[in-house]
Amino acid sequence: MKKNLLFIGIAVAGLLYSCATNPLTGKKTLNFVSNSELFPSSFQQYKTFLNENKVISGTADAKKVETVGIKIKTAAERYLASLGQTDYLNGYQWEYKLVESKDINAWCMPGGKIVVYSGILPVTKNDAGLATVMGHEVSHALANHGAQRMSASQLQTLGAAGVAVATGSQSAEKQQMWQQYYGIGSQVGVMLPFSRSHETEADKIGLILMAIAGYNPEEAISFWTRMSASSNGQAPAEMLSTHPSDATRIANLKAMVPEAKAVAAKFGVVFK
Repeated sequence: MKKNLLFIGIAVAGLLYSCATNPLTGKKTLNFVSNSELFPSSFQQYKTFLNENKVISGTADAKKVETVGIKIKTAAERYLASLGQTDYLNGYQWEYKLVESKDINAWCMPGGKIVVYSGILPVTKNDAGLATVMGHEVSHALANHGAQRMSASQLQTLGAAGVAVATGSQSAEKQQMWQQYYGIGSQVGVMLPFSRSHETEADKIGLILMAIAGYNPEEAISFWTRMSASSNGQAPAEMLSTHPSDATRIANLKAMVPEAKAVAAKFGVVFK
């Protein structure tokens, strides 16, 4: 029994890190979903969201979102071209919308569909703060994190089925117990760390993109410090969260800034 469950856990964890190599991270990633399958659904969901929410247009803030968004997009194109990946953005249909909401949030759907909530603007404060946010969210899309999460969820479900098969001869009570163990173990031991690794990847790529776009990556540290203050210490423990703790994230960013500046320097962008 224990050997069966261990095998299932190892198989699932192995699959999570054993697929195609992403050019932006240099890592093997899990992805069962192609862009040709994912993008049409993403675009339709984005259109539906915009129809159901208040899009702010014609204001200075809306223009700022578009301007910063275009600079981040251009930076992504230049960076990918430097990596020999000029076709990587095929199928992307970039949009940058400011939506009225008190939520301190922003997101980018697969294919380049971006939303910034107005509630985050007091925290971004300036163009560099906004570039931090948009660079981070665009990086999630570029690294195919959405497709990876979908694929990981499929594997988690497959693992649960494996547990059911492995424990099928036991009592219903024990079967339920093993499913609970598997659910907690796979979530805390695999899925949540998987999600936190995505956040760190998006931070790193986002720093590079904002730097290539001309925004000092050190401003990302200031932004996340403000974000930390805005949460009033309400974040869950890191091991139970999809995101790194604020302290971990800020420490990581400080370590990442020199590399982001070095990459930007190759594009002729130098910061004092």
